[in-house]
Amino acid sequence: MQKVVKFGGSSLASASQFKKAGDIVRAEKSRRYVVPSAPGKRDSRDTKITDMLYRCYGKAERGEDYTKEWAFIRSRFDEIIGGLSLSLSLDEEFDEIQTQFKKKAGKDYAASRGEFLNGIIMAAYLGFEFIDAANVIFFDKTGHLDEEKTNEALAERLKECKYAVIPGFYGSDPDGNVTTFSRGGSDITGSLVAKAVHADLYENWTDVSGFLVADPRIIKDPEVIETITYRELRELSYMGATVLHEDAIFPVRKEGIPINIRNTNKPEDPGTLIVEDTCRHPRFTITGIAGKKGFASVTIDKAMMNAEVGFCRKILQVFEENDVSIEHMPSGIDTMTVFFHQDEFESKEQRVLAGIHRVAEPDFIELESDLALIAVVGRGMRQTRGTSGRIFAALSHANVNVKMIDQGSSELNIIIGVRCNDFESAIKAIYDIFVTTQL
Repeated sequence: MQKVVKFGGSSLASASQFKKAGDIVRAEKSRRYVVPSAPGKRDSRDTKITDMLYRCYGKAERGEDYTKEWAFIRSRFDEIIGGLSLSLSLDEEFDEIQTQFKKKAGKDYAASRGEFLNGIIMAAYLGFEFIDAANVIFFDKTGHLDEEKTNEALAERLKECKYAVIPGFYGSDPDGNVTTFSRGGSDITGSLVAKAVHADLYENWTDVSGFLVADPRIIKDPEVIETITYRELRELSYMGATVLHEDAIFPVRKEGIPINIRNTNKPEDPGTLIVEDTCRHPRFTITGIAGKKGFASVTIDKAMMNAEVGFCRKILQVFEENDVSIEHMPSGIDTMTVFFHQDEFESKEQRVLAGIHRVAEPDFIELESDLALIAVVGRGMRQTRGTSGRIFAALSHANVNVKMIDQGSSELNIIIGVRCNDFESAIKAIYDIFVTTQL
């Protein structure tokens, strides 16, 4: 059995955290490939190394003095090295980074150096081989991952290496310039490594014991999701649940490799297992609840709309022409409602409304703002009758007015629209009816 393990920034923020990560890796010989992030915050007042690198490079690019920021970065890494009692010097690496700053190597280069330096420290601490991600992770000229080339390079390189550290978050373009994924992209690196070595498991270590059923900022001590499918995870991630970078799913999904979200500070907790599919019955009817604020809607009312061929296409074309993406589109016999991000729509609202009048000649148009969308997701809903009814009853009891409800054909999720000021109350009501009452 072989595992790929990825550690997030909070798991590597200090020497004491590094030691926890080292103990985890050494606890099982199957943990052969390690993907580290850059050092994160040590406490709420601290600054992430990646943010400080961005700040340093910005000043360097403008010709401003960044001595203070640079000293902070060096002290963070020196503190980790000293705390681990390593006879390791990063002087050459720091000199090279400053040289590249002067050459204006780019923001991606600057941002990636946190992972690069942490990778060198991790390799020295574990006694593993260090592999620069720029030599095995490749992007094309447009900045998109070249997955085929990357997989071939990783598979070939790691075939020769029993234990290795590969920094997360970055790779290189066809010209050899460092290119990064979006923030949180170390999750993607770990997934790519797991795919290349045909790992049995991809462990993603962070500061929480897995995915939670609901946002802990709204629900106090929510339950942990034991097992979740890729499809359920995609639905929850899209609606704001953030523990894993959503693009990290795709490489391992193609290989059928499960992901295990674990807590570095509580390694005894089993965490959440993310799988392609499972016959395990979920603990609760729902798997999770997630949501976002900041939506608006346009409701178009026209008699006999359902008999007019191409009516919906005309409406959607107006949104497309004005570069407004839509979120949901519930409809009735004589009405259809389009939901979208309010901030994306506000500057274009009159053009969109005029366009709808022009192409559809509606009887009436109504515009609503300050809406929130909530996704109730769960494979268990397929086998459970009355799920929608229970949601309506819970929201009614909490005095929450439902603006929209839309259930996907897969019966995997139900999307509910409410006013922003009812958002927290709605999530609490849904959590209570499906989780608290079953504990």
